Amino acid sequence: MPETATRTVHSATPATASDAAVVARDAAVRVGGRTIWQGVNLAIPRGSFTAILGPNGAGKSTLLKAVLGLQALAAGEIAALGRPPGNGNRRVGYLPQRRSFDASLRIRGVDIVRLGLDGSRWGVPLPRLGRFSTRHEREAQRRVAELIELVDSTAYATRPIGQLSGGEQQRLLIAQALARQPELLLLDEPLESLDITNQGAIAALIQAICRDQHVTVLMVAHDVNPIVSYLDQVIYIARGSVVTGAVEQVITTETLSRLYATRIEVLRASDGRLVVVGEPSGAFDAGGHGAHATR
Repeated sequence: MPETATRTVHSATPATASDAAVVARDAAVRVGGRTIWQGVNLAIPRGSFTAILGPNGAGKSTLLKAVLGLQALAAGEIAALGRPPGNGNRRVGYLPQRRSFDASLRIRGVDIVRLGLDGSRWGVPLPRLGRFSTRHEREAQRRVAELIELVDSTAYATRPIGQLSGGEQQRLLIAQALARQPELLLLDEPLESLDITNQGAIAALIQAICRDQHVTVLMVAHDVNPIVSYLDQVIYIARGSVVTGAVEQVITTETLSRLYATRIEVLRASDGRLVVVGEPSGAFDAGGHGAHATR
């Protein structure tokens, strides 16, 4: 997308920095000379569950990386938990795009969760300088057991991770990201490759964590339908612009037509699914919205 195709943000609701976990002010990102998005203003309330939607290549994962401090801004500013990106990462949990585990991998699910405690912030183990004290070890085991119970994985956590289903693996990876009790949890496509039933189950789990653990969740998603009933709000990215607000405010004929600068029809099927028709060719391949009924 050339820079001339980008436009500034249209907010479905006014952004406010009051009690916000993530704030962006006139933020812009350029990658390889191309403007991904610009003029972004948003405020993610603490304790909320927000999904980032939009076409492939729109910059959904780029937004997460900007919040983490892994992607520099070309303009404007972003703050996470009241600090510049990268300065508060010990208070931020991050689950990158779904990784694939070989079926022959013998490491157990419980070991995957333990890496969240013993490794770096992103789960990569660091060299140990000495043996952990007995007390430290007991505390670590207790915390891992709590996390496994939190994600309802006790029944299979001791099995090799490669032998678990996609949904089971994802629950344990979420537990790993929660190991250090983050205030902000960033999830990049955690529902990818899961069936509809597991997508709904993981979304319900994430909402419960958000509410019970008082964690703010910002999640990149492909299809809004399996998760729509669990969300507090959405961020929709398309054509270099960003719209934020409740699902019923953002995924509408008026808002999406303005965002894409062409007529978009948003319909709701009898079973509650959202259906978007009349989109530009190739523009609506993500966000769960397309000319076909979304599933």
